[in-house]
Amino acid sequence: MPDRSTALELVREWSLIQIGRSTPVALQKWRISSKEYREDLQWAIVTPGDSAISVAVQQLLSELTARGIRIHRSDHEFW
Repeated sequence: MPDRSTALELVREWSLIQIGRSTPVALQKWRISSKEYREDLQWAIVTPGDSAISVAVQQLLSELTARGIRIHRSDHEFW
């Protein structure tokens, strides 16, 4: 899991699509993924949104919790 300063840098980096711009070296080990295997997930951060958490996401978070993976909330200090 990234530390707080890295997470904030990643948010700034990924918030705006910048065509042709290279990712800074310090952030290259991180990526956005639209599909991962559940069993490979090692941590999760839930951020507030404009709608309720979907049933599918609730199920995933329940599975992760059952495996002993801590679910962090971005609206709480956890770093």
